[in-house]
Parts: sequence; structure tokens; C-alpha cells
Amino acid sequence: MQNIIKFLGLLFCLSNISIAQATLNVFACEPEWGALVQELGGDKVSVFIATNALQDVHHIEAKPSLVAKLRKADLLVCTGAELEIGWLPVLIRQAGNPNIQSGKVGNFEAAHYVRMLEIPTRLDRADGDVHPGGNPHIQTDPRNIANVSDALAQRLTEIDSVNAAFYQERHLDFTQRWQSAIKRWENQATPLKGINIVVQHKGFPYLENWLGLNEVAALEPKPGVEATSTHLAEVLNQLKNQPAKMVI
Repeated sequence: MQNIIKFLGLLFCLSNISIAQATLNVFACEPEWGALVQELGGDKVSVFIATNALQDVHHIEAKPSLVAKLRKADLLVCTGAELEIGWLPVLIRQAGNPNIQSGKVGNFEAAHYVRMLEIPTRLDRADGDVHPGGNPHIQTDPRNIANVSDALAQRLTEIDSVNAAFYQERHLDFTQRWQSAIKRWENQATPLKGINIVVQHKGFPYLENWLGLNEVAALEPKPGVEATSTHLAEVLNQLKNQPAKMVI
């Protein structure tokens, strides 16, 4: 009987150790949010990133492997603003994970914490791939990343309050390094202020707003619509009057 009690006591101790050492499973939709979670969470988080920089995040296949990862997630971190609307709702529904449903503490959308640009005054599919909540490509302004980091650090402490001090310390360290980097980048980019640029996709309003760039043309005739020879000819003609320094 004493051996059984000792055995049960050992199991209890091991279970407590397991809980204390457990990491938060984080499902990040894009690499930038995966990197940010890792900065803030350190060894307290295990991050899975669903996409890579070479993919068009508007169009991702809702694979069973992604469903399996999301099913085990404690926290879902995505851009929001309908950037992932073509595939994320399917994953959430199929995963059946109550922790990461919309409105739950485990569902984090970065776009909620920045000032959105290019909010349309009308919604018409004839205008191309237009997002009702504004342009979702918020990550091209590092000041937005700073705002998101504030909210994300707070969310981590809500989910894992035991390690709140750890997350707060890492957030402070990240913020100091990030603000220094922003100042350095702004100094380096000073010569770019006011220059004309052409964009491939209308995904850079936040970068343009941050650095003072002037977008004069887009290679896509409408957001998400492939360029035609007619449109490209119009762009070339336009650039004769408004020469651009670069294409992004």
C-alpha cells in the first residue's frame, strides 16, 4: 500500500513538472508574427509558421497538416483584416479548437492594434481584391510592429499568467532594440523621402506613409488582378511624365 502511495505521489510530482515546463503552442499565419512571438515568448513558446515569404498569403491551401497544427494551438496569431479570409476560416472550422475561435483570448489579429489605411468607401468586386477593413499589409511600417508587440505581449500574459514577468521583461528588451532600429532605418532612408515609386501590388501604403514615398503607378490594374499588356503600356506612358526611381 505504501508503495502505491509513493508511486501516485511520484506521478503527481511528474505531472506538476510537466505542466510547469509546458510551452505554449502558437500557430502564426505569417513569418513576421512567428518571429515576433518568438522574440516575446522565448523558450516559453513553440511556434509553427503556416506560410513563408515566397507564398501569396491571400491564396493558401487549407491542408490537413495545417488543420492538425491548429487543432493543438493555444494561440493563433494572424494579420486579420481579411488577409487570410480565403483559407483561415476553413482551418479554424475544421480544427474544432475552442481556444482559437474568433473572440476568444487565443485568437489574436494584429490589424486590430494599428491604424488601418485605404479603408474603402464602397465595396465592389469589380475593383479587385479590396479589403473592407482597410489594406492588411501592415507589417511594412515597423511602427506598426511596435504597436502589435505591445498587444501581443499582453495577450501572452493573459494566456500564461504564470510567466507574465518573463514576457514583460522580453517585451521591454524587444521594444528598446526595435525603437533603436527604427531610428537607424529612418536615418538611412532619409534620401528616399518624396521619391516616386511603382508597386507591383498595392501592398505598400504603410511603407509609403512611414518613409514619405510617392506611389505613381501599380503594375496590377486592380488589386489581385494580373497585369495586361495594355495596362503596362499605360504605366510606361504615365512614367514619361512621372519618372519613378524604383519598382517595389
